[in-house]
Amino acid sequence: MRDDERIMELGMQGFGCSQILMRMALEARGASNPDLVRAVSGLHGGVGFSGKLCGALTGGACVLALYGGKGTPEEHEDVSLGPMVASLVEWFEQEYAARFGGTDCAVILSGDPRNRMSRCPQIVQQVLDRVRETLTVNGFDLARDPRAP
Repeated sequence: MRDDERIMELGMQGFGCSQILMRMALEARGASNPDLVRAVSGLHGGVGFSGKLCGALTGGACVLALYGGKGTPEEHEDVSLGPMVASLVEWFEQEYAARFGGTDCAVILSGDPRNRMSRCPQIVQQVLDRVRETLTVNGFDLARDPRAP
């Protein structure tokens, strides 16, 4: 299934932008983690439906951290995580603040939740593409858990 089709399918199932990005990253690895998908639902609708920072951006940052972040006392955060997230934020601001006037969910939707179906899938797709590219440039593969043997 193509990414855009999967994004629409997950959206129709009621998943938010951050959850869709995390589910797709996990699926690319052949993994499932409902607890993690549930946890990123706190980013849905601009951090808990507050309309603040876009869930696609924050979800994309979480996907980057899935690859470069610290998860156990024995692990170390990859030195590329901060620059990867900063790069995503900078790109997102250039792309969407210019187009919509800001990076908050409410601003991107122009205060109209009906815009969610026309704008969000495209944004999620572009964030996914950017995350995939960022990971690749930094030696990660979306389809592979970097800590797997």
